Amino acid sequence: MNMGSMSFASIFANGCRSLSSPALLVRTLGLTHISLVDYSNNLLPVPWCPRTPTPTPNKRAFSCEATKTDVADLNTDSSANGYPKYDRLLPCPSHNLPPRVEHLVVSEGGRVQDYICKALDLPPLFVADLIHFGAVFYALVCPRPPPTATPEQVKLFKQYTAPSALVNRTSIKGKTVREAQKTFRITHVDQFVETGTYLRVHVHPKRSPRCYEIDWKSRIIAVADSYVVLDKPAGTSVGGTTDNIEETCATFATRALGLTSPLRTTHQIDNCTEGCVVLARTKEYCSVFHGKIREKTVKKLYLALAAAPLPVGIITHYMRPINMAPRLVSEEKIEGWHMCKLEIIECRKVPWPSSAIKEKYCVEDCYWPSKDYAYECKINLLTGKTHQIRAQLTACGAPILGDSAYMPAALAEITSPGVNPFGKHRKNRSIEDIKETDITEWIAQHGKEPSVGIGLQACQISWDDGKHMYEAGIPWWRC
Repeated sequence: MNMGSMSFASIFANGCRSLSSPALLVRTLGLTHISLVDYSNNLLPVPWCPRTPTPTPNKRAFSCEATKTDVADLNTDSSANGYPKYDRLLPCPSHNLPPRVEHLVVSEGGRVQDYICKALDLPPLFVADLIHFGAVFYALVCPRPPPTATPEQVKLFKQYTAPSALVNRTSIKGKTVREAQKTFRITHVDQFVETGTYLRVHVHPKRSPRCYEIDWKSRIIAVADSYVVLDKPAGTSVGGTTDNIEETCATFATRALGLTSPLRTTHQIDNCTEGCVVLARTKEYCSVFHGKIREKTVKKLYLALAAAPLPVGIITHYMRPINMAPRLVSEEKIEGWHMCKLEIIECRKVPWPSSAIKEKYCVEDCYWPSKDYAYECKINLLTGKTHQIRAQLTACGAPILGDSAYMPAALAEITSPGVNPFGKHRKNRSIEDIKETDITEWIAQHGKEPSVGIGLQACQISWDDGKHMYEAGIPWWRC
């Protein structure tokens, strides 16, 4: 899988730790009593004892951190840090471990599974699971190290990227260095990696335990020759993450229907959002549906449970063009920012969901001061930007229930008007007067992404002028 040209610096900017960070993370995965999928049944666990190999020069020079110091005696029931031992990714843990990404340069060619096992001192079945989850990537030539790299690491990079070394590698003949640095997903444990190959191993991929709790057959809305419509559960990913393409709606819906070819993702909705998602049964229809989205012939209606009333009509904002959460929006047009438009079709007053209902559906309590009534809004999404409804409703002072990422910011603006540099109360400052520190402080008012669900449902999807129209089930707050 082509992940594009990527430098070490860009990798770490997206969340990986520095090469010089201390070895503090524990290698462990908590286990739950969940049945393994068919793939896992073919890989039965075997006893594993940690090795204490003699370090070899340059073996781990591009790794994020050392290994031996953070691995306890995994022959016992738990490590010295009190965590359970592990040798598999399945069963799925009930929580996510802190991110951990290892960067390696292959010093001796061979099977990729064998090399990772030896370099990171990991059990073979665990590495096989990582590869199956899509958590291992390679590039023929390693990217340039970041400024935090040690002199030894820089020396190794120069050793393996020197013209004298590259000229002897037939695999990169005819390619530019930039082309050779493109990353691709490792797809098989037996894949051969030659000396000098760069490996990126996501040892702690982001997990989705909710996938194992769902009756997926009951979430199927429609099955057609070329597509499937799914009522996506909250707390699940439509098509997966960079380090986990196994625990996804597409994968589990494919298995539930007994299909021989995997379903393909045609569009996304947030993990914390439930509702209608279209999955293509063929590569051809995936392209067809993408075309319909580009031509704006796909219509999406949402139900949002807001904390405050909203006026009926079209709401317009402009979203900052930075691909990271939280998404910032402004009522005033800003050069280079993307226009976001949605239409509030109706807004009705409803009882605030009880604590029992919120607990049942894993909706977080975000400490909104008034909890007598909420406001169910039907929304026609006119433009489709990431977090658009969540960000726009927050900017209107009506955040979505359970949205732990955006509701704290709405509360901050209520208690301290003007803290939002793009809000209504910005004290007559012009857009040009807004400083980077103002933006940083505003971002700090937001919270963490919801762990499971919020009051947002993609309640209806249609295309071809309503020829194809599908609706989701009853939203959680009406149950």
